[in-house]
Amino acid sequence: MEFHFLHFFTFLSLALVATQAAPPGELYWRTVLPNSPMPKAIRDLLQPAEWTEDKGTSVGVGKGGVNVDAGKGNQGGSGTNVGVGKGGVNVHTGGKGKRGTVVNVNPGPDPFNYLYAAAEDQLHDNPNVALFFLEKDMRQGTKMNLNFPERTRLAVATFLPREVAEKVPFSSNKLPQILEHFSVKPNSMEAEIMKNTIKQCEEPGIKEEEKYCSTSLESMIDFSTSKLGKKVQAISTEVLKGTTKLEKYSIVGVRKMASEKAVVCHKENYAYAIFYCHNTHSTKAYMVSLAGDDGSNVKAVAVCHTDTSAWNPKHLAFQVLKVKPGTVPVCHFLPQDHVVWVPY
Repeated sequence: MEFHFLHFFTFLSLALVATQAAPPGELYWRTVLPNSPMPKAIRDLLQPAEWTEDKGTSVGVGKGGVNVDAGKGNQGGSGTNVGVGKGGVNVHTGGKGKRGTVVNVNPGPDPFNYLYAAAEDQLHDNPNVALFFLEKDMRQGTKMNLNFPERTRLAVATFLPREVAEKVPFSSNKLPQILEHFSVKPNSMEAEIMKNTIKQCEEPGIKEEEKYCSTSLESMIDFSTSKLGKKVQAISTEVLKGTTKLEKYSIVGVRKMASEKAVVCHKENYAYAIFYCHNTHSTKAYMVSLAGDDGSNVKAVAVCHTDTSAWNPKHLAFQVLKVKPGTVPVCHFLPQDHVVWVPY
């Protein structure tokens, strides 16, 4: 999938190179959050876009996703694989000796949208998908089959400076102009993905959820600090040493963040960096150390939602865990390009 936005970045890139100045978002971070380290998930989006031969910027659908296998047996045998990317969910099911079934929910709402409903038949004959798990299982010694793709192989849609982002239309009624501006064909998959991202941002939040789609790093900082104060830190999942292969990981350490307040920001698929952020008072954030059987080492962010009563009853989490809304905390790991803000 390829988005073209030469109109904005040609002059901007030349200016940054000429002055060797830090990106505006980084300067704003230093001013507002001088004592908070910037996580890799954000640092990566400050880098200049890599231009292709036709001067476009490539944006990967499903970037930074987490692939989860909860099946029994070896990787080539039976089991259920779930690929989690921001474009949707891919569920692969099948038993030993079977080719398996592939179910695509793409493009469209993602599993981190509480309004998202997944039909039961999407899970077919093996519903034991480990994308979501219960809080009681987040303890040292728990084993999970996970795959954290290498970010370097995935294209990154970078931040626009706020002064530029505020001049770019971002609404459903301006979609034709937006598509024309970024040279996206109206009937293409790229157009559908951009349409869905805008739609998700315009939808009202669930009960007691404050949501906001940031179109720049500066606006994400402002939203998060307006909800949590300026003594905040941003954390993200990071593969310290890893492989692209599906691997069995053991939880070797769990650290609960001090506050039960958090703002969670999910990276969306778009022509430039858009984050869907939401603030609830029923969220716990954890830093989880994972060790792979092959020597992999991952510092993962996990989020547990203690009140799911307002979620769609057919949300994927309830079908996987066989629980009802509002009964038990529901947890999940976050992909590498998502960010959680917590007070310190």
